[in-house]
This record gives sequence, C-alpha cells and structure tokens, in this order.
Amino acid sequence: MLQRSHKAAAPVVRRWQGAGCTRGLATASEPYDAIVIGGGPGGYVAAIKAAQLGLRTACVEKRGSLGGTCLNVGCIPSKAMLNNSHIYHQTLHDLKSRGIDVSGVNLNLPQMLKAKDQAVTSLTKGIEGLFKKNKVDYIKGTASFLSPTSLRVSLLDGSGETQLEAKNIIIATGSEVSPFPGGKIEIDEKQIVSSTGALELQKVPEKMVVIGGGIIGLEMGSVWSRLGAEVTVVEFLGGIGGVGIDEEVAKQFQKILAKQGLKFKMNTKVLSADKQDGKVIVKTESAKGGKEETLEADVVLVAVGRRPVTAGLNLEAIGVETDNKGRIVIDDQFNTSVKGVKCIGDVTFGPMLAHKAEEEGIAAAEFLHTGHGHVNYAVIPSVVYTHPEVAWVGKTEQDLVSAGVKYKIGKFPFLANSRAKTNADSEGFVKFLTEKETDLVLGVHIIGPNAGEMIASAALAMEYKASAEDIGRTTHAHPTLSEAFKEAAMSAYGSPIHF
Repeated sequence: MLQRSHKAAAPVVRRWQGAGCTRGLATASEPYDAIVIGGGPGGYVAAIKAAQLGLRTACVEKRGSLGGTCLNVGCIPSKAMLNNSHIYHQTLHDLKSRGIDVSGVNLNLPQMLKAKDQAVTSLTKGIEGLFKKNKVDYIKGTASFLSPTSLRVSLLDGSGETQLEAKNIIIATGSEVSPFPGGKIEIDEKQIVSSTGALELQKVPEKMVVIGGGIIGLEMGSVWSRLGAEVTVVEFLGGIGGVGIDEEVAKQFQKILAKQGLKFKMNTKVLSADKQDGKVIVKTESAKGGKEETLEADVVLVAVGRRPVTAGLNLEAIGVETDNKGRIVIDDQFNTSVKGVKCIGDVTFGPMLAHKAEEEGIAAAEFLHTGHGHVNYAVIPSVVYTHPEVAWVGKTEQDLVSAGVKYKIGKFPFLANSRAKTNADSEGFVKFLTEKETDLVLGVHIIGPNAGEMIASAALAMEYKASAEDIGRTTHAHPTLSEAFKEAAMSAYGSPIHF
C-alpha cells in the first residue's frame, strides 16, 4: 500500500544548489542510479566512486557538513588535539635534553581548539569540492524510506521536504556514542562528556575520570593528561586497548601510559556518576563485586563504545532486517534483506573504523556497476594514536592459541633500532606472528614511534600472502624506524642482525 500510494503521488522536485548539484532532483521517471544516505567516510567515498563509474549519484547528509563523525567530531579533531598536545608536552619535558632551551611556555587552549576546528573545516570543504568535481549531488537533509526506491528528505535549510527516486540506495549512516548501560549516567557534554564533549572542553580539568580503556578513552585521556589533568582510567576488563589488541602489547602499553602519569583501575565496574557541588562523584566496585569506592573528578569521559545509527530511517516500512545489536544485516555483496538497498560502514557488522567503511564504499559502488567488489576483512589495520602509537593487523597471539594454530614469534625492540635511539624515542617493539610450517605472516603488532604508518607495510604484505622471509629479504632504508619491522620479520624465520 505504501508503494502504490507513493507512485500515485506527484513527485516533489526542487532545484538544489548544493555542491555539484545544479539540476532538478531525480524523479520516478528519471531516477538516480544510486543515492547514498550518509556523508561519512563510507558514504562520501561510495558516492564519489559510484559517480566515477558513471552512475548518476546523490548523497544525503543530515549533519550539514560532510565527513561524518570521523571528520567532524572523531578521528580528525582528536588527531589534531593528540598531535598538538604532544608537541606542548614535549616542549615542556623533552626539549631541554635535546639541547633546545625554551622559556615562557604556556598553553593557549582556545588557539589549540581553533587549530582543531580549522583542520575540520578545511577537510569538510575539501570533500564538497570532490563532490563537485565528480558531479555528485550533495543534499543537506534527513532521509527516510518511503519504498525501496524512494526517499523522503527533510531539508536542513527548513524549506520543507522533497522526494528522491533511485534504482539503488546505499545506507551509510554510521554510528553514535553508546549511552552508559542502564542509563545511570547522563551525559551533558560539560562535566560528564562523550568523546564529542571531550574535544570541546574550555579548560583543562584538574581531575578527569575516563570510563572505558578502549581506543577513544586512551586517546582522549592522553590529550588531557599531557595538558595537565590528573587522569584515571576505569576499565571493566583486565586489559586496555579494546577488541583486537594483542595481550602482550596491551600489558606493555599500560606500563608506558602509567609511566606517563595515567592511573588505571582495572577489573572495575562503574556504578554511577553524579554531579555534586561542582564535581562529579563516580562510584565503582570490583567487576566481581565487593566494596564500593568513590572517585572525585572535575570531568568524566564516558567512552564505553558506539552503536549503529538507524533511528529515523523508517527501515520497518520496507522490511530491512537488523540484528540484536541494532546492526543492519547484509550479505557478502552488502545487500540488505531488501532488493536494491545496500549497507556499509559502522551501521552494519565489523570494526567501526573509517578505513573499513571506505573500502566497503568502493566495493559497494563496484558491485552496482560491475557486479564485482572485494574487501579483505582479515587485513584491516587498527591504530591507537597515543604516544607511543599502537597498531596491529591480523591475528593476535591469543587468537592463534585459541584456534590451536602452530605459530612462531618474531620480535624486535625499538631500543635496538638506530633511528629510534637517535631520536630518543625507543619504547616498544614490533611483533610478528607467522605460521610455523609455511612462514606465512598471520599478524603483526607494533607499539612504538610511527606504528600507525608502519602497519601499512604489514597489511600490504599480508594482502599478498607474504612470508616473514619475503619481508626480511626486502631492503629497508637505513637509518629508518622501518628497519625494526624488517628485523622482527627476520627474527620470525631466523635471527635478527642487531639484537
């Protein structure tokens, strides 16, 4: 009934002067080849790729700026704060030993926040430019399904609604901050903040409690610790770093962060966090139960994960299936349970990572055009952008033990790497996990300087089914940090030279 009444209605067509869009919006008689709902890393990449493949494409984004959570309130602004807070901390505590005398160093937090915002604005405008270059129609508004081939869009400028028609629709609506379980902690983005509020604090808190020892909590905790806050991380589990981190790396990581000043309360459950007399009182107990403990903070960061965004899409109207975690169910070609509707990124299965969503966006567009596409989920890297950085790809040691796989370990410390020693930045190591019989690289785990860049070499090697010996026999420039990568590979099949 919904589809019949929709087809009987006269389509609403508006002129839209968004980036790259100067023609009338598509109608039932002349539909788009593809519409992407969501302009985050997965969505905007899918839209650009579809347009490059010759498909008439539109992207609907409700935020008013492209780039999604990642660019606007996630990956990009947090990296700006991580980089600049590291420079500030290094200036205060490290430059003197390097023969650089400085004085009168002060934190200008408003300027640091402004630099963050400028980076975000520049990049969002850059994506709009890419839309224009590739002739993607950018529509600012909130989309909901009328049928599998039609959308109602409430326009962001308040001018009303319009209907869009498409042969194919790709859902790429991403994820949002998960509320604290049980609703016992209310986020106000002032004193009790999510990652979004943690990027906008107008002064450095004296004491900060971070609930959650995953990537977001550790990165934001590091930022405010460097800027002068006393940071305590409360984690329910026994290790930090979240899902996918190698246990040996996690232990070393915690030791290094503790040496930097972060405090940790592991195997600890948060019961509540309430504002009292200008402070936040956090009540905790052992994860196994026991005596309560109270922590006092000026700011509490709730970093307990993210959840898919599907509210308002009207999925029930067309019968799109979701699982018990609210994720949209898809097959190996990104098809949902409804023909013509695909889904990518955080709103479906897999790690909630921007680069995972981007790869899916390209593959989904290729499926629309050629019927073929590919994402290798076994070699999607993860990075924690603290200092030192932590990065990994592939299997962890605990994965291999659990699966009964016979494996070998190759390790090399940055302490034995000439470039790291010269830079006085030599904490951490590179760790290879290889199949015992074949020497095939199964996983690589790095904690140390430049780990986030170096992990790309591991992902490339694993994509091409390289052995550790393949990497060990490949010349790496001297002196570089990447020599530690080479020597860790050598250690997996033989012996390193410099350790």
